[in-house]
Amino acid sequence: MVEIAGGPFSEASPSIMTGSLIYNSALMYEAVMRLLYGRWYNERYQSVADLIGEGSSVLDVCCGPGTLFQRYLKAKRVRYTGLDINRHFIDRLCAGGATGVVWNLKENRPLPRAEYVIIQSSLYHFLPDASSLVDRMIAAAEKRVLIAEPIRNIADSRIRPLAFLACKLTNPGTEDQPSRFDLARLDALMERYRRRGHATRSQLIAGGREKLYILQIGHEFDHCRADTTLYPAQAPLPHPGSSRPAGTVE
Repeated sequence: MVEIAGGPFSEASPSIMTGSLIYNSALMYEAVMRLLYGRWYNERYQSVADLIGEGSSVLDVCCGPGTLFQRYLKAKRVRYTGLDINRHFIDRLCAGGATGVVWNLKENRPLPRAEYVIIQSSLYHFLPDASSLVDRMIAAAEKRVLIAEPIRNIADSRIRPLAFLACKLTNPGTEDQPSRFDLARLDALMERYRRRGHATRSQLIAGGREKLYILQIGHEFDHCRADTTLYPAQAPLPHPGSSRPAGTVE
């Protein structure tokens, strides 16, 4: 069932605007993502999916068209809920057998609880202070919070027309967002949570284009298979031309 945040019969928030062209079609959205990530497209999703236990409950924040569920989690028989401001994406997600909720995540309301709470490539929408959303994700999570965010962005290009276009094409229906995370800014945000006592690990994924953080809620890291591939939060990006895999530490 498709729901709108606040109840299945509620009106959508009046603050929701028309999104950019790529958000009008799930096929167009995925085509752009494939173009941006190239051969790393599948790996960026698989890196997240490998951290989620079979049969777990999952909350996917800013879920988009539900690609993570449909191609990488459905076979794990997870209990998946996706939140997104885009009604077209939520319709598609629900048609594929998951629960979807039309939800404006800029509204400061508690999130539904789940064992795993995820956000991928969308935290920048909440700049300049994304900590409000991360706080709500931590409050909703029973086991882990998984945050994967680009640290190399076209919107940061020195070619101004290209940077302008990237900003205009990434409005999901709230507002244009010219700001992006780089490695230092993202590390600084996540360092706050390590200092608060959350066990935190991280790794570079998608050829070094994204950084994935894993925040453990309430317990020490267990010994699941995926944890053997995690690296310290300050793992450096590989130098251009280096054959060393992204995220490895010498």
